[in-house]
Formats: sequence, C-alpha cells, structure tokens
Amino acid sequence: MGRKSLKDARQKEIIEVFYRIAKQEGLENASLAKTAELAGMNPSLIIHYFKSREHLVNGLIEFILDRYLEIFTVPASASGNSKSILLKIIDNVFSKKWNILFDDSVSYSCYALALRSESIGARYRQLLETLRKNLEQHIKICKKEGALDVSNPAVTADLIFVLVDGAYYYLSLVKNDKDYEAGLRRYKKQALTLLNFV
Repeated sequence: MGRKSLKDARQKEIIEVFYRIAKQEGLENASLAKTAELAGMNPSLIIHYFKSREHLVNGLIEFILDRYLEIFTVPASASGNSKSILLKIIDNVFSKKWNILFDDSVSYSCYALALRSESIGARYRQLLETLRKNLEQHIKICKKEGALDVSNPAVTADLIFVLVDGAYYYLSLVKNDKDYEAGLRRYKKQALTLLNFV
C-alpha cells in the first residue's frame, strides 16, 4: 500500500513538472528528458513511471481533469440548496477561473494531439464527458426538486458545454478585458436560458 502511494506521489510530481515545461515552452517542446532534468531525476526513472511520452500526455490529461473538476467546488454557504449550488457552478464555468486552474495553450495542445492519437483522443473525450456528466447530475437534482424546467438534463448539460467550449476558444483570442467579460456575461445568460429556472 505504501509503495502505491509513493508511486502515485512520484507520478503526480513528474506530471506537474511536465506541465510546467509545457506551459513555458509549449507541449510540443516538452520531453521526457527535459522533465527528468527539471525534476532532478534520472531519465530512466521517468520511463519507469511513464513508458512513453504518450503515457505522460495521458497523465497530463488526467491532471487537467482533476484541475477542471474544481469548477464544481462551491462554498459551504451554497450547500444544501440545489439551485444556489447550480447557479454557483454556472458562475464558475463562465468566469476566468478556468484560466487560473489550467493553461489554455497546454489544454488546446492536448486537444490537437487528441485528433492525431486514438489513445489520447479517448482520454480527452473521457475528460470532457466527465465534466458534462458532473453538470448533468446537478441539473437532474435541480429538476427533481422543481427548481428548473428542462426536458432532458443530459442534452442541456451538453449544450451548455458546447457553449462553454466555443466561448473559451473564441475568448482566448480576445485581449481586451472589458470585451472578454462582456462575452462571458453574454454566454452565461444563454446558459441560464437553457436551464429555464422556475
């Protein structure tokens, strides 16, 4: 048991170093050798934990998911009320919190790799599905409690994430803070319309 936790901790450390390199130099320039050098490890140790660069990228996608799931963390003051929890999640989803959690350029680089590699593509789809399913569960709870009127929570969650993905893809190119915030407000309003709160 202790060995497994040491392995998990070491893998997490390696992924975090790999992420730092990808953030600074671009994912295409992040390598096992650079990761070993920055982590102060022998390259063979990196290969022991991650058999290839593709395995390391898969670990990075898991790391992205763990970070992105923090979007669903709401303050204790919102707990106990399904509507206020869902509204807080929507606030988080349409905020700059995504940018704080994970670097856009690394995320989009992983997405580009997902189009070229079947295993990375499967892992990235799993990441997106996990986020959608999490939102769907919150929508189902609100629907069950009569807080909103949607016919299909899964489709509603999917449409909100299509809106989110498109919004951030477009807004990543908007450099004016005022325009960026206005865009987020506009897209958030559309998401709230989709939710059809009672």
